[in-house]
Amino acid sequence: MKIGGFYMVLIGIDPDVDKNGFALIHNKNYELANLTFFELYDKLQSLKNDFENESIKVFVECGFLNKSNWHKVKKGSASINANIGNRTGRNHEVAHKIIEMCEYLNLTNFKVKPTSKKRDNKEFSLITGIKKRTNQEQRDAMFLIFGK
Repeated sequence: MKIGGFYMVLIGIDPDVDKNGFALIHNKNYELANLTFFELYDKLQSLKNDFENESIKVFVECGFLNKSNWHKVKKGSASINANIGNRTGRNHEVAHKIIEMCEYLNLTNFKVKPTSKKRDNKEFSLITGIKKRTNQEQRDAMFLIFGK
């Protein structure tokens, strides 16, 4: 994306314990992927080296910015709530670590509050013009860049 006479590299990351949704836009090109934590680190480090003279901005979905009430136990659902809390906490920690990773790599980053709106592949294609098959994590990562 060209802003102010130079190109920017825009990256969206949807954190997950297993594989993070990753989206990149640069100079009318895009990339979508699902990356493990260490694949993501390698990718960000490589991008920093490749685009050293260009501005890189990373948008990270941070679920911990939302107020949650998963810890409220209803009769007979303590184990379900415990599992939800465990998954939620683990994903929140991944988001914290990705922010820490960006700061370590000296990349400009933004904590983005998640939205509840999910879009299917058809709607994603209409909005972005990207025709290839995508998964929810990739779509969420791309929409972080667009602020949608």
